[in-house]
Amino acid sequence: MNWRGVIRLIGILLTLYALSFIPPLLLALAYQDGEAPHFLAAWIISTAIGLAIWLPVRAERSALGYRDGFLVVALFWAVLGVVGSIPFIVGLHLGVTDAIFESVSGFTTTGATVIAGIDDLPPSILYHRQQIQWLGGMGVVILAVAILPLLGVGGMQLYRAEASGITKDEKLTPRITKTAQVLWSIYFALTLACTLAYWAAGMNLFDAVGHAFSTVSTAGFSTHDASIGYFDSLEIELICVVFMTLGGVNFAIHFVVWHRRNPLLYLRDPEVRTYLLILLGAILFIAISLLWFGTYTGVGEALRRSLFEVVSVITTTGFSTADFATWPRHIPLVLVMLAYVGGCAGSTAGGLKVVRVMLLAKMGVRQMFVLSHPRAMAPLKLGRRGVPEDAAYSIWGYYVLYLSTALVLTVAMMAAGLDLESAFGAVSATLNLLGPGLGDVATTFAAMSPLVKWLAIFGMLVGRLEVFTLLILFTFAFWRQ
Repeated sequence: MNWRGVIRLIGILLTLYALSFIPPLLLALAYQDGEAPHFLAAWIISTAIGLAIWLPVRAERSALGYRDGFLVVALFWAVLGVVGSIPFIVGLHLGVTDAIFESVSGFTTTGATVIAGIDDLPPSILYHRQQIQWLGGMGVVILAVAILPLLGVGGMQLYRAEASGITKDEKLTPRITKTAQVLWSIYFALTLACTLAYWAAGMNLFDAVGHAFSTVSTAGFSTHDASIGYFDSLEIELICVVFMTLGGVNFAIHFVVWHRRNPLLYLRDPEVRTYLLILLGAILFIAISLLWFGTYTGVGEALRRSLFEVVSVITTTGFSTADFATWPRHIPLVLVMLAYVGGCAGSTAGGLKVVRVMLLAKMGVRQMFVLSHPRAMAPLKLGRRGVPEDAAYSIWGYYVLYLSTALVLTVAMMAAGLDLESAFGAVSATLNLLGPGLGDVATTFAAMSPLVKWLAIFGMLVGRLEVFTLLILFTFAFWRQ
């Protein structure tokens, strides 16, 4: 293990992240909301820690190895969660557990909260809360498209820059730094477009920026307790649906579309096609259910509510315009199933990812075919591309480990005092990075015990880091020389 190299990189990343406290500091000065000293303290503390970590090993230049990559990714997300909690501790006077929960929820783009009275928070705190989601979402995209494929995590090697459905003349630039620059440009462009659309639709500029941050990152924090429902605007909801859907698409595909200037290329990707078909089928099924059971009497209203909630859930954004927990009982279960599917690989969404669900289904069908035709050749394909057996085994292992983690966390939360519905809802909300759950955690985790909150924090990190990346650190083999 290259400890000096790992420490050096963490120090650099933390020092760079400290700069993110400057915008809310300036906002606090502009609004005179009393939070300027707290953001100044957060900036100084995080910069001092980053430099203290980096300076002793600044001359280290040796390359990081395979195992080092896992450790850097896991450590950095954990460190961000702690450092990002400083304004919540010194500004809102939250306890350490609540502050870290809120921070980790933002960085992992989960959107679960322990804060009540969001409308009354100081503007600078609201901005910080929205910003950590946006930064976390961008980090997730780089992680998913540029880093995890190199580590071969859970089938993500299918989405290497050289073989992610992008042909040789279309591929992302091979260097991670260049890839990151391209992804940043696309991410920023989507955020800017979303901001301008919200602003034109009637949001004030502050709300437009804040909600664009959480929409494109599919995170779900809002500047209002009532979420998007606060605005009660069909136009705003449709804008939100469009950009949530885009946030749930593989950013490598966004690059291809941008590079070729041809939106029809979205439909050439088998994962995107499946993603859109799942969306369409779920929207129609839930709208029909809402009409059938009389929850809404108008077709337009049923479609409006179904459209927004389905897109919000499958992209694991977690925005809401209606309380789906009060809908007919089968609908919340269908929505939870959609959250487990999640968005596309290489997107900011959580869940298992559509491509993994596709390949798991294909493996099941192939196995039945092989049982019927023992001597037949049955290659596994994604579109026109063959899927390597090692990637297929990795996906199967990912699925088993994902569901096993969900079951263990559900049992642990029940042991910590939650009933079955609430425990299942809490795990579904955190492991899938959805935010709102079921039962006692349908809207907030504020009343939960510290143990439940720490279990939820662990679940958010496991879900965000694609399971293997974090859990591998708990194995003896990883640390053995």
